[in-house]
Amino acid sequence: MMKKARGRGVGTTLLPHFMTTSTIDALAELRTFLASGRFQASGAWMTDLDGTAVIEREGRIYLPPEVELGLKHVHDRGRPVIANTLRFPLSVIRVFGDDWHRATGADLPLVTLKGAQTGRIVRSASGEVAFEEWQAVTLSEAEIVEVMAGIEGMVGDGVTDLLVFHYGRDWRKGERIWTPDPARVDSVRAKYRSASSVFSGGVAELKETLLGEPMCMIFLLIDLPEDRLMAYQHTRRNNFFTHQGVNKRTGAERVALHMGIDLSASIGSGDAPPDDFLSAVGFAVIVGSNDVEYRGLEHTVRVDGITELGHLLAVVGESLR
Repeated sequence: MMKKARGRGVGTTLLPHFMTTSTIDALAELRTFLASGRFQASGAWMTDLDGTAVIEREGRIYLPPEVELGLKHVHDRGRPVIANTLRFPLSVIRVFGDDWHRATGADLPLVTLKGAQTGRIVRSASGEVAFEEWQAVTLSEAEIVEVMAGIEGMVGDGVTDLLVFHYGRDWRKGERIWTPDPARVDSVRAKYRSASSVFSGGVAELKETLLGEPMCMIFLLIDLPEDRLMAYQHTRRNNFFTHQGVNKRTGAERVALHMGIDLSASIGSGDAPPDDFLSAVGFAVIVGSNDVEYRGLEHTVRVDGITELGHLLAVVGESLR
């Protein structure tokens, strides 16, 4: 059963009877933002993926129908939709590429690896899917040496519950994981099936690997008590390393420049602290209940979940008719 929302400036759109007050208010603010016409002229929808626009169920990651339909409406009305994610390009291709192409039939502009690499997911006439890089900002040798100093210190202290995920500029190599404990290789491989390779060896071998090619991002996953972590400078339990000053916001700015997009006229959606690109868009949508400090330049709204995000996408598509 559907009913018409009244008294909140939402217009005549038919909305589900279970729509929450916060979502109805978000829709009203969204219509106010869209009324200027700036989004239609030069804006885009930029969205985080995991926890924001895609969900995982029974081991499968996919676009919920509400979001898939909403993205299709926005794209069909001529405005770009851009993914901004911590994921690496090969992962986006594997878990999101087919859904995106089914929804839009078009290439997917992408900010990946916490802003370190931008480009698009393309599909050839033969159906082959690939990543086309526009720009990459890689870690310097000094930055990698600094990361290695922390790794060497931990391994020297007998820390074996350490995983080093690393992502080179060559997207075809995908995600690679190093562990100092040879006995863990099989279990790590079974747990992180997205990895192209899992290997073990000395820290010298890891250092040679990291310095042997342009590296976009390094991620340390460490299973240690917080008091022991404090002994290693610049180290936390989950630590992402990109070139200094590179983040999801700077990646958003680079892809916007490449595409001729005005971020201040754009809509952004995210759900977690890394989604700092929300502070660069005109209209920011925070999905879920996580503590996210970033605010949009003009509007900031919060919706309960991915289904509600789909409702906002539908309104954008309707407004562009």
